[in-house]
Amino acid sequence: MTDSAPVQPRRPAPVRLVGRTVVLEPLGEEHVDGLRAAIARPEVFAGGYGGGAAGLDPDPAAFRAFVRRYYPWSGLPCAVLVDGRVVGVTALADFDEAREAAHLGWTAYAPEVWGTAVNPETKRLLLGLAFDSGYSRVKLQADAANTRSRAAILRLGATFEGVLRHDQRRADGSWRDTAVHSILREEWPAVRDGLDRRLEALR
Repeated sequence: MTDSAPVQPRRPAPVRLVGRTVVLEPLGEEHVDGLRAAIARPEVFAGGYGGGAAGLDPDPAAFRAFVRRYYPWSGLPCAVLVDGRVVGVTALADFDEAREAAHLGWTAYAPEVWGTAVNPETKRLLLGLAFDSGYSRVKLQADAANTRSRAAILRLGATFEGVLRHDQRRADGSWRDTAVHSILREEWPAVRDGLDRRLEALR
């Protein structure tokens, strides 16, 4: 695909995506208790997720309110399941058809699946959905202080674009700087092949 042959992107509908390790389901009420067990932990929020450590309240009612408030319901928030158990959450959202752009983020996993096939396969499925839907650029970002998440994004094959300083407030009132990365449509075949090789090595 070249710049002279644009494809009008279409917003993808909620869909169940099945990989070899993970299943992605549109996030719903039925996932909330499992998601709380998976990610409502200090080590998950310590890296800046959900506004950082001060944003964590594991109380069931408080976590349910967090889910309603935090995730981009106008997009495609997804529960990430392994063997029928919720192990995390992610979302493809901020669809901008005019700019052919989308944002893949809001991602968190149970610590026991960190470093496994779960994240690369989840990203493989949703990046494929975005580019198959005609988008030209997918943004991925992380708290600039979260070196683990930033390294994970780079391992996907994304390109680092820069840091947005004082991008948003954390739950404790401190400023978060945001490290921004992206993958372009013309880069996707090489990124996809790299992810496939990585996933094969993890099996």
